[in-house]
Amino acid sequence: MDGTRLSAVSSAASRARVRPGMTVPEARAVCAALAVLPWSDDMISAETTAVTAALLAASPQVTPAAGEPGLWWVGAAGFDALGGERALAKALADVGRRWHPRTRVAIAGSCVAARAATWAVGATAGPVRIPLGGDARYLVRAPLALIPMDDEMRDTLAALGLRDAGAFAALEAEDVERRWGDDGLAAWRLARGEDARRPVLARLGPPRTVDAELAAPTPTMEPVLFLARAALDTLASALVADGRAAAVVAITLTLDDARSALPGAGTRAHTVTREIRIPRPTARAAHLFDHCRALLERWPLTAPACGVRVSITATAPLAGEQGDLLATEWRDPAAIDAALARLRAELGADGVVKPVARDEHAPDRAGAWVPGDADAGDGNPGATPGTANTDAERSALRLLETPEPAVVACDGDAPRAMRWRGRRIALAHVTGPERMSGDWWRDDGYRRTYWQGEGDGMELVLFRERDAWYVQGWYD
Repeated sequence: MDGTRLSAVSSAASRARVRPGMTVPEARAVCAALAVLPWSDDMISAETTAVTAALLAASPQVTPAAGEPGLWWVGAAGFDALGGERALAKALADVGRRWHPRTRVAIAGSCVAARAATWAVGATAGPVRIPLGGDARYLVRAPLALIPMDDEMRDTLAALGLRDAGAFAALEAEDVERRWGDDGLAAWRLARGEDARRPVLARLGPPRTVDAELAAPTPTMEPVLFLARAALDTLASALVADGRAAAVVAITLTLDDARSALPGAGTRAHTVTREIRIPRPTARAAHLFDHCRALLERWPLTAPACGVRVSITATAPLAGEQGDLLATEWRDPAAIDAALARLRAELGADGVVKPVARDEHAPDRAGAWVPGDADAGDGNPGATPGTANTDAERSALRLLETPEPAVVACDGDAPRAMRWRGRRIALAHVTGPERMSGDWWRDDGYRRTYWQGEGDGMELVLFRERDAWYVQGWYD
């Protein structure tokens, strides 16, 4: 107890529904056997320092959690040659048990997930380890009490029926930021496992942020682009001076809802933030601007913009490789990313595409174009739409946008000559037939007989559907 209210409660008291902030009579009303001890900041500080010193024997990165006495962040990277994470967890538990018999140890990729895991069932029996990359999945069922946020926000979420981190993380970022601002957005990111906090005892780097206000609210992006370019020039120069490269750029627009025509819009400005993850970290302002411009030009404004903030939220070491003027084979790895970003800005998000193979029998459905930054799944990214390249001597099947009708002369069922695009083509080495049908569950089901034949220097692909012949395409 500190003053008239409880400052901290044990896990046993917590299970009895005793909470920090209660008065002693309130706490004893729910737990008559409660033992209350006086709080001493000096004693807590001394013991925290003692535990920190002991934990340094297990890891060189130890940070006491601010405002949460009894909790420490410990760096768990680089222990592969020393027994790995299991040996580290045992060493940490051995140290902790000098002060508390039920020390809990959890290892995760983020501080927020590690803290949540210490409250898992069975955490006192042994260390809890969250697989690499599994923090967001683990936090889905974590109670909101384990996500740092202010009490007012927590009470509001509870009133909305949101009880766990997964439900909170499922909200739209814009809605969260509009209602709770930067603090709410930070809590939302923690609920998704996006936690930049790390247990280090080194100084934090300077904030890499540039803020600018527009002379007047604007409904277009042109003034915002102008300010963003100037901000990136400043930030890129600072990155180069520090030997760092930008990995993530965040753009925050301040929108003036007082001028919005949307029904129910508020009467005060609010912010909306979007992040750009750079495929290859760079400190070149021009390349960073190309990525930002591609984002801004497809960002619909729901209200006039009256301010912009550009922040470098994550960095990476600046690559030391430099181009050789006389080495023609040297290529800048960031140039392709910047070029594609410019093309997307000019042509739209679907302006840059790549071919993928599809698991379809019909040649005209065995390939497709997908956005250039999309995951191709299990498809062959080197295949050209039409069919996968299964024959090493064949390059690709070039499909016509729409099959073109042809007049075909047959010998029995096999085509021997055809008239197509105004000329007669004799067909040699005809192979087939290959009868295909399917997709009855779609509106465009088909029943076709396919043939292949060499003619006029091409290997043509034909099919007969009902009583008509069509040219589907040809192999290069």
